[in-house]
Amino acid sequence: MSQLLKDRFGRIHDYLRISVTDRCNLRCVYCMPEEGMEFEPEEKLLTFEEIAEVVRVLAGYGVRKLRLTGGEPLVRKNLEQLVRMLSAIDGIEDIALTTNAIHFASRAEKLREAGLTRINVSLDSLRADRFSLITRGGDLSRVLASLEAASRVGLDPIKLNVVLMKGMNDDEIEDFLKLTLERSLHVRFIEYMPIGHDDDGWKTKYISLNTVLERCESIGWQVETVEQSVRGNGPSQNFRIAGAAGTFGLIHPVSDHFCETCNRLRLTADGNIKPCLYWSDEFNVRRYIGNDQALAELFFRALDVKPESHEMAKALLSEQQSHTPTSRRMSQIGG
Repeated sequence: MSQLLKDRFGRIHDYLRISVTDRCNLRCVYCMPEEGMEFEPEEKLLTFEEIAEVVRVLAGYGVRKLRLTGGEPLVRKNLEQLVRMLSAIDGIEDIALTTNAIHFASRAEKLREAGLTRINVSLDSLRADRFSLITRGGDLSRVLASLEAASRVGLDPIKLNVVLMKGMNDDEIEDFLKLTLERSLHVRFIEYMPIGHDDDGWKTKYISLNTVLERCESIGWQVETVEQSVRGNGPSQNFRIAGAAGTFGLIHPVSDHFCETCNRLRLTADGNIKPCLYWSDEFNVRRYIGNDQALAELFFRALDVKPESHEMAKALLSEQQSHTPTSRRMSQIGG
């Protein structure tokens, strides 16, 4: 194997997040405006063959884990074909999918057969009316059916991504935690992030994740710290309610940034490498595809400018930041 993808802070990058589309069939309030979004024309998106070429080169430099994101990745036609292509690349050990799961149930078996290993489902409410409000039209029953389908085809672990929002779903913390009591789900509470927002309105929705642990204490649940035993957990602090079948995690990108151990790069649907989720630095891969050495050098250049941390906490405090935050919305990055 060639040298590893190490940045100037000694962090080794073995994980690539691939946005396959900037389009989505929902309009979640924290991710995308209800109207007015301009999407990339299909001809400007990386083809499956181009994505596979990038992954093949990176696998030679130690990338082992992939995550397919969007927008909503399942709106990209024939996604099963891409999963099959990626799973055939030497060195790739893990292919995950982040999805709203509206269309997952009917495709679960084919995706599993193609090589998908695990799934994260974005689910911010367990109440049908509120779910529809947050997603601007989503059908909760279809998501729940997809969770059953994921379990049935053997995807493991199954994770739920819950963006906690003050006054919107923070009264459902207990309901989400109860899901872990009888089922081996991993529920991940995620702080509301200032990505793609051109004003400070996001701060009104921000709530500390300490609220989750405080809620456990008020209920009387004993909570145990879980070491990194849930595959693919990354920056999550993990816990288990005593006796529970599943676990829950807290992801604090704002109040307690997880940059120290960051091992990921991002590839946008239009072909840009983002070394950091939050900052604006991007490097377009398209003209380097077909030249393995030049493509690898591009990735090392991207790592050379990767900052030590993202400084989202400064955004919360309205302090001056050292870099320019990205103007992309979360749906254009893939999280």
